[in-house]
Amino acid sequence: MGLSRRVFSALAGSSVLGLALGGSMSEVPSEAGAYGPVPTGQPGPPAADGVRHRVAVERDALVVDGRRLVLWSGELHPFRLPSPALWRDVLEKIRAHGCNAVTVPLAWNTHSPAPGRYDFTGVRDLGGFLRTAAEVGLYVVLRPGPRIGAGVDSGGLPGWLTARPGEPEYLRQAGEWLSRVNAVAARHLYTRGTGTVLLYRLDSPHPAEQAALRDRVRADGVDVPVLHEGSAPAWGEVRRPRDVAAARRALLGDVADGVTLHSVNTVFGGSSWGWLAASSAPGTEYDPTAGIDEARRPTERLVPLHQVGHLLRHVPDLARLEPAAEVAAPGLDVRHLADPDTGAEAYVLRNDSAAPVTSRVRMAGTDVKVTVPAGDARLLATGLDLGQGRKLAYATVQPMMTLKVGRVDLAVFTGRPGEMAHVVLDCPQEPWTVRLDEEGAWAYDQGKLHVTVELAAGTLTRVRVRNPDSDRLLLLFFTDDAYSLRLWPRQTPTGSVLVRGPGLLRSADLDGDTVRLTGDTVGECDLEVWAPRGITDVTWNGARVATTASRAGGLVTTARLPGVPDLAPPALGPWRRRAENPESAPGYDDSAWPTAGRVLDADAHGFHHGDVWYRARLTGAAGLGSVALSYATGAQGLLMAWLDGTPLGTHRMSAEDTSADTPGTWRATARFPTPGNPLLTDEAVLSVLVRRTQQDEDAPRAARGLTSADFTGAAPRARWRLQGAAAADPVRGPLNTGGLHGERSGWHLPDHDDADWEPVDAPRSPGRQGVTWYRTSFRLDVPPEVDASFGLTLEGTDRVQVFLNGWNLGQHTGDTAPAPHTFVLPTGLLHPRATPNTLALAVLSDGEPPTHPLTPHLTLLGSALSGAPGAP
Repeated sequence: MGLSRRVFSALAGSSVLGLALGGSMSEVPSEAGAYGPVPTGQPGPPAADGVRHRVAVERDALVVDGRRLVLWSGELHPFRLPSPALWRDVLEKIRAHGCNAVTVPLAWNTHSPAPGRYDFTGVRDLGGFLRTAAEVGLYVVLRPGPRIGAGVDSGGLPGWLTARPGEPEYLRQAGEWLSRVNAVAARHLYTRGTGTVLLYRLDSPHPAEQAALRDRVRADGVDVPVLHEGSAPAWGEVRRPRDVAAARRALLGDVADGVTLHSVNTVFGGSSWGWLAASSAPGTEYDPTAGIDEARRPTERLVPLHQVGHLLRHVPDLARLEPAAEVAAPGLDVRHLADPDTGAEAYVLRNDSAAPVTSRVRMAGTDVKVTVPAGDARLLATGLDLGQGRKLAYATVQPMMTLKVGRVDLAVFTGRPGEMAHVVLDCPQEPWTVRLDEEGAWAYDQGKLHVTVELAAGTLTRVRVRNPDSDRLLLLFFTDDAYSLRLWPRQTPTGSVLVRGPGLLRSADLDGDTVRLTGDTVGECDLEVWAPRGITDVTWNGARVATTASRAGGLVTTARLPGVPDLAPPALGPWRRRAENPESAPGYDDSAWPTAGRVLDADAHGFHHGDVWYRARLTGAAGLGSVALSYATGAQGLLMAWLDGTPLGTHRMSAEDTSADTPGTWRATARFPTPGNPLLTDEAVLSVLVRRTQQDEDAPRAARGLTSADFTGAAPRARWRLQGAAAADPVRGPLNTGGLHGERSGWHLPDHDDADWEPVDAPRSPGRQGVTWYRTSFRLDVPPEVDASFGLTLEGTDRVQVFLNGWNLGQHTGDTAPAPHTFVLPTGLLHPRATPNTLALAVLSDGEPPTHPLTPHLTLLGSALSGAPGAP
């Protein structure tokens, strides 16, 4: 997404953009219809405070308690992190990195295993999630669908619904689903002071359907604004940018276009475990472009979110921006904006070329030389109030925040490593200026203080400025992108706090003369704190740390905070092995299986996820020469067949099998010659295993499983039965298991007794077509104060389904290449200490020796010495 030239949202002939806490006013209609002034900016962090709040959409803007609010929301899918103990961790990271809200899609199919049955307990505890978001201090944008897309099987619709055609039935069931959600949401509304649910988004493309569902939401007592696609205010959504530069272009483009509701999709992608993923997104990692990765680690993609989010929250002079006179700069696209109340101006610069562009931009009467990297963007500002009569004349680097903390005014500027930052301040009198770090340089000339800093990678440069007649300091901070992620502003009821140094700040609370901080460190680091007056002591994760007054006017620790200790995951093994698929034997008793008739579609028979077995008793099979089995699956589908227990072969879907008429569907015909001489008997049993995989989010009713069977050499009559997944797992939900014999028998569960299984040193292919299970257990010994993320890395060319403590984590599809795949093992599903963990692998083999044998091992993905409570 670039910085388009589309016109600002028309607000009765003038465009208004509220960006940050401040005193700017904009004209919005009052309840009586007359226009009156409404302050622009953000209220303090939201909470379930027991106070009723007014939330409304007025003149294309969101107004909360009479103040225009700019929403800066990160999207998080709770169903992709099925460990409630980790929800707080990710929510705290989202807030720390500049967001004031979290967008929460809900996948209907994870809550409803059957018609009329809904589950909001355990890993589906919506109420628990909403309580945690309120405790963290985030607004909530609730998105219950009904169809959310989001790379989820059937777009989030439950499988049982996709087998029930008809719009009236869909609308009836969708209304029932929303009512169950609304019963929870109504207890957490910001309007009632019982939670922080601020907005409700319906995902429905049809106006009549939107109206009916909106009426249902209102009838259920949800009184916050209900939005949908195309409704005002418009959303600015950043989806899967290719890199950091593209993310910054998109975010700043929305700022320049006057967007007031920002959504970053997604901040945390999480894992598509089990059979959750749609065929359009079959991998286990949902969003590799997310700022917080699948293992909950921060990535460089957080940089623009962190910087622009804090810019909008902490720069009061950018409280109201309107289009200003056009400004030209050769090689750059320039959007010039101004605040008519304060005189502050902003310039959003975009470079569309594949090389850096250096140009001159006219800012505050001066031609300023600026460089914008290839394909990137930046926001520059003039006229910002920096305290004590000082204003920002201009700067060649982007502001990130301005804060007033105790006796200190702080201004933070960010740029790329190696860049020369030039900041010019209008100063009525020559100030006392001191560089606190060697990179800084300054000069005063004709009422202007010029500060230049060459930005170094991973460092902070500080310059201290003070007027001769005042003891109030101005601190100028200059950081590169990486170090900006170590600056943590925090609002408290008694004033702002800024923390420098740790890898994460989770909370900051003022208690008398003490500021109590919690957060994470990875390596050893400094800790410096700027806090309101009267604060003399600091605690970090509950322990007092010795501090001294710093030259920068803060409190700095006398010893560095410790880093996380080294951890080493244990080796896996020994293993136990057991072969399955008794369904391939001709004498297997399938009398309890449903009969298929002429309709073989698995969904039509109630089997919506995972593998499905088919068995046909063939009459008139003498002389049978070949079998042609047509089948339809999502991505990575597979079919295995046996005739009277003899393997016919294995067929895998390929890119050439993509269906042109049905999104997310692959169709193919597997043709197998019958083994040996023509059959001498008239009766035979054909057994077929189909890995049906997922439905596409835009085609939830496409056929899955076998679609037809044809024969040559004979025309037998086929009487089909089929079997898929057993009843839904009451803990893990309906998308956890499929129809493998081992799954139906509980071989994946930690309490299964495998004492009679064959002991083996490692999971090696037994040289037979079919399914073979391997189980082992292991223990971890992670200290309680350490938050560690582990993964299971698989290499090899077998098809493998992975289960940890009964949880289906997804499949390894190394059919043609041994590329390693790492499955994240979320703490909570994974026991981090003492309790043993059970790992079960269901290996689907075509009977040929794999070109690369299966090699599983545990991998430490990341760790931190953390102030977060440990996950049970």
